[in-house]
Amino acid sequence: MEFQAVVMAAGGGSRMMDLTSSIPKALLPVGNRPLIWYPLNLLEQVGFEEVIVVTTKEVQKMLNLETKLKLDIVCIADDADMGTADALRHIHQKIKTDVLVLSCDLITDVALHEVVDLFRAHDATLAMLMKKACESTELVPGQKGKKKLVEQRDFIGVDGIGKRLLFMANEADLDEEIIIKRSILQKHSRMHIRTGLMDAHLYCLKKYVVDFLVENRSFSSIRSELIPYLVRKQFSSPAPLQQGQSNREQDEKIKDQKSLDIYSFIKDDNLFDLDTDNFWWNNHRGDMNEAFHGEKVRCYVHIMKEGLCYRVNTLGQYIEANRQVPKMLPLLCPEEPLVHSTAQIMDKYLVGSDSIVGASTQCGEKTAIKHSVIGSGCMIKDKVKITNCIIMNSVRIEDGCILQNCVVCQNAVIEKGADIKDCLIGNSQHLEPKSKHVNEIIMGTEQLMEI
Repeated sequence: MEFQAVVMAAGGGSRMMDLTSSIPKALLPVGNRPLIWYPLNLLEQVGFEEVIVVTTKEVQKMLNLETKLKLDIVCIADDADMGTADALRHIHQKIKTDVLVLSCDLITDVALHEVVDLFRAHDATLAMLMKKACESTELVPGQKGKKKLVEQRDFIGVDGIGKRLLFMANEADLDEEIIIKRSILQKHSRMHIRTGLMDAHLYCLKKYVVDFLVENRSFSSIRSELIPYLVRKQFSSPAPLQQGQSNREQDEKIKDQKSLDIYSFIKDDNLFDLDTDNFWWNNHRGDMNEAFHGEKVRCYVHIMKEGLCYRVNTLGQYIEANRQVPKMLPLLCPEEPLVHSTAQIMDKYLVGSDSIVGASTQCGEKTAIKHSVIGSGCMIKDKVKITNCIIMNSVRIEDGCILQNCVVCQNAVIEKGADIKDCLIGNSQHLEPKSKHVNEIIMGTEQLMEI
């Protein structure tokens, strides 16, 4: 077994609490499939048979997936304040090989071998996936007129061919200028600084990185703490021991260094103990040149140039993912039609070809559905118009309603003649007959986000 796969699914979805207050993020429906299905399906498609899933007991109880994968589910306490590095540390005894870590909120059609081959070819410490971030032009329900949160940029430095990850810093950690270490420029005289890249939260990591985390509990997050640390360590050396120290002092120094420095966890085997004279070709040129003669810590990035890649961690990204997934599902599941075989639709020609309708949903006469995702077990009566909407499971929509650009959570009831535009309707909410709502978030008091 070359890699073990780990899916991180314990996050609470704090940036989309209007949705996750009633449904755990990992189980949010995207294209009528739970969000966690997408990274698991990606792993299954490339041949993984087992996956470790780090999640909560709530998700474990509700998780009901059709998959050939053997899922080793590890639950953490609901009130545990664990970051992704903490979670990887928590399962370290299960990790026996190099590891592929994915977030449960990743939806992508990336050719996974592009990242893995980069990791293999350069005997890398880290290989990760990025893609140019795309801003949705669609209006997010309930957000019109509100000041848009401006996210601070990441500055990503790559080599001339755009594969070696040389520099990484967030705008929040910088003063007025970017300072590049001389040791980087001595080895890479040309470096491209890029902004506007989205970290997909897909990482290949060496086993010794997990061992390092076990001893270094100061790291909580893979993305914001561990990855920048590994990138920085590429062009630095372990601190040498001072001459004249006693054996005991040296032992203490080694012990202290071991708990602080990644170099102490890199085993001097594999390439470094081989008779490199026997590898004259790769020893001097080709992919393995840096592995024989370069730094022991090496970080690489695969930047997707085309294809789908979404982190579903905001309401806007959730909506955008549901818009795009109907294009992707016929490729992932060609045997399953977008309109489920058990759905009862009176006028099928009024359902757009880019819409999804779930199992056992009923649609009445002259009901039109365009650019929308309709969940399972919904009851949609006559002469209803639904455009650019996400309707979750077990929603009831009475005669003559009009819904545009809305997200309607499960078990909601919308009475006859309601006209709703640019709204988010919470779990089990009840809208009165002929009511009009524009740009509202309609939630129960128990679902409101606590500040």
